[in-house]
Amino acid sequence: MNKSLVAIVKGSTDPDASQIDALVREAVALTGGLGSFVTRGDTVIIKPNLIAPASPEQGATTDYRICKCLADQVRELGGRPVIAEGSGTGIDTEDSIKASRYDLLRSGGYEVVDLKKSRTVLLPVPKGTVLSEIMVPEIVLKADAIINVPKMKTHGQVLATLCVKNMKGILPDSLKKKFHTTYGVFRCVAELATVVKPSLNVVDGIIAQEGLGPLLGTPVPMGLVIAGRDPVAVDTITALIMGIDPYALETSKRAAELGVGTINPDEIKVVGSRIEDVSRRFKLSSEAMYEFLHMPYGFDLVFNEKACTGCRNGVLATLRDLEIAGRMDILRGLRIVCGKTESNLPPTDKKTLLVGACTAQHKSDFGFLGGCPPNCVDVLAAIMAWADGDAK
Repeated sequence: MNKSLVAIVKGSTDPDASQIDALVREAVALTGGLGSFVTRGDTVIIKPNLIAPASPEQGATTDYRICKCLADQVRELGGRPVIAEGSGTGIDTEDSIKASRYDLLRSGGYEVVDLKKSRTVLLPVPKGTVLSEIMVPEIVLKADAIINVPKMKTHGQVLATLCVKNMKGILPDSLKKKFHTTYGVFRCVAELATVVKPSLNVVDGIIAQEGLGPLLGTPVPMGLVIAGRDPVAVDTITALIMGIDPYALETSKRAAELGVGTINPDEIKVVGSRIEDVSRRFKLSSEAMYEFLHMPYGFDLVFNEKACTGCRNGVLATLRDLEIAGRMDILRGLRIVCGKTESNLPPTDKKTLLVGACTAQHKSDFGFLGGCPPNCVDVLAAIMAWADGDAK
């Protein structure tokens, strides 16, 4: 059986530009090199994670020096590299480009594109069960190759945001939102992976992030670059390095079920450094949130046994935002429930807000917010509506 190949390259935890260049080149070479899929005249999309305005030192966005090295290698082969990204919903990508220093690349003659400004086209999704077609940027669809460059970090709804999840950033804001509110983000991201397929995945683990990811976590200097052709396999190995069970990554697990790649560590060959030599147990977003939150008296938070990490962490992230804003008092007299229940909910004198599609069986009796999982913005809006007296 041919195993999926994943390269792990370890360097200094505070590398300079030349050292980062060497790390990336070594990782790429161990996976077979760009020359195996890039030829003269090819357009190659390089897709980082620029979720929001953040400097490389924060560990929330892909280090621009990694994308520069990849672009240089594409140029050396006679190709046209295009660094392309669309930031999170409602966020100006140009602000992210500047804060993450990709404007330095642009001023140096590299092509850096805001995908939110790009023309989109419909793409069929033959294996789709929730998606029959999807809108994607034309420049991505017409590219000869895609290099996916996610960040190594924890995430409030999907445990870790790595290769499979990172490609969601190519979508227009309206569709990103529907992935949460209408279709279900885990399944949709997996189905996207069946039709938009990177030729190479290069994880930025130079300065990773743990805790309150994907944006407000704690930087973790790791000095790592992890690469491979199979996005699910790369996610698996990166998760193991982070101390996360890869089967708990819903996006990767579902992508594996759709044949995108392998999630089984026994079917993956690791080259370069060994997992055990570079691993570090990352603090999860949910753990950091519980440390941060001070629940008010008279508030009940119910996570049923079947509540997935998406709804759990989405609610916790929303409560974190309320804590930061000093508004936790509005939760008094409220019960929030996540997860499917096999029987009726216990009676309470508190107003009840059901969160997530799994709670829909009780929506005729209580306030209800659908989605799988719902976006944190929508969770906050539902809580505020309850506080204003508009919810049951």
